[in-house]
Amino acid sequence: MELTAPEQRGWRFTLRRRLGQHAGLGYLLVLPLLLVMVVLLAYPVVTALLISFQDKVLGQPGHFIGLDNYIELLTSDMRFRTVVRNSLVFTFFSIVGKLILGMGMAVLLNQHLKARYIFRGWLLLPWIAPTFVTALTWRWMFDGTSGVINFVLMKLHILDLPIAWLGNASTAMLAVTATNIWRGFPFFGVSLLAAMQAIPMELYEAADVDGASNWDKFWNVTLPGIRTVLIVVTMLSTIWTFNDFSTVYIMTGGGPAFATHIFATYTYYVGFTGSRLGYAVAVSTTLTPALIIFIMALAPLILKGEGE
Repeated sequence: MELTAPEQRGWRFTLRRRLGQHAGLGYLLVLPLLLVMVVLLAYPVVTALLISFQDKVLGQPGHFIGLDNYIELLTSDMRFRTVVRNSLVFTFFSIVGKLILGMGMAVLLNQHLKARYIFRGWLLLPWIAPTFVTALTWRWMFDGTSGVINFVLMKLHILDLPIAWLGNASTAMLAVTATNIWRGFPFFGVSLLAAMQAIPMELYEAADVDGASNWDKFWNVTLPGIRTVLIVVTMLSTIWTFNDFSTVYIMTGGGPAFATHIFATYTYYVGFTGSRLGYAVAVSTTLTPALIIFIMALAPLILKGEGE
């Protein structure tokens, strides 16, 4: 039965009135979440931006200087350029290493191996171990006099003399990157393993019928099936690696000669060692636009994968 025009208008008015009556309850239910977001996210971000526009030292009130901190940072601070380069190198090679090892871990544990559940738990140890313990352990392993890495390499006659891994500018970045890879690859492995186990077995059976090789099945079945998880894991790990403070600070403190300073350690160095809090906040704030652009570039790929 079709409604007349007056009846349709009356029905729409009644619907809007009822929705309006429930709108207040909806806003009330959302209010706690909004308050949490304002307190934990909006307020710290706005406060940090305000501090970055000030000439502020620790223990004293700052005064507004506009963009002077950013201008100095981008034009005359040569150390900041080194920090940017170090951060990019550290993050890129860390992510590549984690991806390769994590993918290998996921593919291996996805097979029907004996005691694979024991290996899954064992391979999670680097990820669940405290960062402090991991960094101290690897700092000892890379020690130039009593480190186990030099000991093994010399026993194998690969080295004639021990190397001061953490005291040499050319090897210190290699050492902290290797530590970050070792600690972070289980996150890739477990996440990709879960995605692989969600792929229907019928796809692999169809590939076997078509005579596909193991590489063909991996490239045409496994990779498309884990693409969304792979992008999300890579994005999260990139953000975490860019902001990794503990590993670098405990192992090298940013040295030698600024060879391993990244955004997080340089911010600490400027803010607490140099007592320039406003300038330190400006250093950390410059990283935010790059991460936002990175996330926006990956978001369409994630949405595309979810839509398929």
